[in-house]
Amino acid sequence: MKKLVRFGVSLDHQLLDAFDQHIERRKYTNRSEALRDLIRDNLVGQEWDQNKETVGTITFVYDHHVRDLTGKLTHIQHDFQGHIMAGMHVHLDHDHCLEVLVVKGKGSEIRKVADALITVKGVKHGKLTMTTTGKGLS
Repeated sequence: MKKLVRFGVSLDHQLLDAFDQHIERRKYTNRSEALRDLIRDNLVGQEWDQNKETVGTITFVYDHHVRDLTGKLTHIQHDFQGHIMAGMHVHLDHDHCLEVLVVKGKGSEIRKVADALITVKGVKHGKLTMTTTGKGLS
């Protein structure tokens, strides 16, 4: 079993009140769980900044009536096939589609994939969500 360490933290009462409100909104059982999540989130962000092997999702919405857009998006995905692990395509309405791609690779490489897809004319909105492979996190 991993050894737990207790430590004290001094905070301004307004900051602590705001943190407690955050804990209540998110339904954490205690401050320790919330603090662990904040620390892990920061460490995951550092993995991307340090260009380590990691994972994420690219989500984007586009108008499939834009001329040759579907072909361009497919071509880009083929160019980066080593980084795209899986995808899901959803028809939102008569004009719009949503795609979610699961990507894996070094942070800089995955950013290139996301930028290439999100900046294509006809893509209305896109977002890269970064996470971790879980290696090295407790």
